[in-house]
Amino acid sequence: MAVDPAEPATGDPRPHPHATAEEVQAAYGDPKLANVLYHDWEAGTYDEKWSISYDERCISYATERFRAAAGDVGPYEHALELGCGTGFFLLNLMQGEVIGKGSVTDLSPGMVEVALRNAEHLGLPVDGRVADAERIPYDDDTFDLVVGHAVLHHIPDVPAAMREVLRVLKPGGKFVFAGDPTNIGNFYARKLGQLTWWLTTNVTRLGPLSDWRRPQEELDESSRAAALEAVVDLHTFDPGELERVARGAGAVGVRAVTDELSAALFGWPVRTFEAAVPREKLGWNWAMFAYRTWQRLSWVDQNVLARVLPREVFYNVSVTGRKPV
Repeated sequence: MAVDPAEPATGDPRPHPHATAEEVQAAYGDPKLANVLYHDWEAGTYDEKWSISYDERCISYATERFRAAAGDVGPYEHALELGCGTGFFLLNLMQGEVIGKGSVTDLSPGMVEVALRNAEHLGLPVDGRVADAERIPYDDDTFDLVVGHAVLHHIPDVPAAMREVLRVLKPGGKFVFAGDPTNIGNFYARKLGQLTWWLTTNVTRLGPLSDWRRPQEELDESSRAAALEAVVDLHTFDPGELERVARGAGAVGVRAVTDELSAALFGWPVRTFEAAVPREKLGWNWAMFAYRTWQRLSWVDQNVLARVLPREVFYNVSVTGRKPV
């Protein structure tokens, strides 16, 4: 399946949510194809899977994550979101008045389509392109800000993408990439997720708990998706090394910060459990319990653990910097 990020918006590839077995097999040797297939498959349910919303809960989350990394909340006139997914970061920052006008790019046509649909629903001025982060289809000196959330770990050549980011930024413009996994954080998150999936899918085989088991074909599809997810997740990061990559691309004022330790130790098993059981079994009270607990643990991480533990042990890393004037 060919994806040409240089095509104009009107000629962008269409979403392809139902890959053939041959395409999936080919994707194991082609990380960019894997990203397209996996994220096109996920696009329609991604917001639900990750509890993404466009209300005060996620506006506050996005704005605070931006502030923690960038040291400010703008406003910035025109921003690009790289690897936009469904638009979570950009659209919530726009609603939080950090950004005025937005543009989105993603290698996945399905994700660009959903992001633009979300923007239209929210009444936000956003345009979008299907594009490779290593070849951003915008002119030099276009944007005041470039943002991304959980995107750097999907990009094969992160230094090349950083150089492209600096190219499309205006002199003095800023980039903020948040939510990528650290080396240590990825290790414990993956192990917790795998253990939770194994426990949940095996315990729900038992007669009294069989109503809590998702249909086998859904579990099999999730397992296939998880296998492809391992192909699209290309990197984990040491915060200091990520800073060096950004400086090597020509950025100044570079700084990496981390967050979520106890919140990640809680959150990853919860997300995995939610994916392994029928959603209707959980309900509103469960959702509020999970969210409130995550909120409290995030406070502990930020206000207690971050003061005494090295930044490398936290799950998320964010990096910011500027294009020289």
